[in-house]
Order: sequence, then structure tokens, then C-alpha cells
Amino acid sequence: MAVVAFTINGRPAKVEVAPDTPLLWIVREHLKLSGTKYGCGTGLCGSCTVHVDGRAVRSCQVVASQLGGKQVTTIEGLAADANHPLQRAWIAEQVPQCGYCQSGQIMQAAELLATNKKPSREQIVAHMDGNLCRCGTYPRIVRAIERAAREA
Repeated sequence: MAVVAFTINGRPAKVEVAPDTPLLWIVREHLKLSGTKYGCGTGLCGSCTVHVDGRAVRSCQVVASQLGGKQVTTIEGLAADANHPLQRAWIAEQVPQCGYCQSGQIMQAAELLATNKKPSREQIVAHMDGNLCRCGTYPRIVRAIERAAREA
């Protein structure tokens, strides 16, 4: 076991875990932030996407030993009042069907808009590739990202 200190959603955190504990389980089980979802556990679906130092990563693939001093942002920390342009656009475009993958989708999209304020449709599709939605709401996801880019 090791104590790992990092920042999550703007607040300092310390957890005592095995060095190979995935960030996903630190977030969900140790810090009780349930917005980040377990999907496949192998980094292939994107349901567990969070930001580490501003980069979208699969939290099931980042382990505790990699977190020291890092800045982690989950869906709960994207906007204090849940009023991020992407969150508003997700509602306006009625993106969620079952909703399970949506926090990962939003976090992936947030990375794109942080680096490219006006992405083309092709850039959106390329950036979101690999974030899976079993309900098939991909057209609504693209429209929501386009809307958020216009309204941001």
C-alpha cells in the first residue's frame, strides 16, 4: 500500500491504495464520485474517461503510482453547477438514451473544445472515435458538440 496525493476536481486528495489500483476505482470506491462509469475495464470503450492534467484518459488504464501531484477532473468537476456548455448542449440535443456512456463522452468532447474552439464535423468525429455508445446516439453527440462550440 502507498499514499498517493493528487488534486481532484480542484481539491487535494490523498488515498492509501496499492500502486497498481486503477484511477477508476480510486474515483468511484475511495472518493465516492460515481459519475465516472466502468465500461470494459480495458480502455476500449471510453465510459471511464476523465482528465489528467487536462488530457482525456481512460481511468481504468491509469494506476495510482502515476497520479502523484497530478490534476484529475471528473464529470463532477467539469463545471461546479453542471452548467458547462457541453452539459447544456447534451440536454438541448437530447443526447442520452440510457446515459451510461455519457460522462465519458462529455469528458472526451471537453478535451477537444479546450484545444479547438471551433472544430469541424470531421474533427469531432475523429476526436470522439473510440468512445462507444451502445444506444447509437452518435449523431446527437456530434450535434451537441457542434452546439457547444457555437455557444461557448
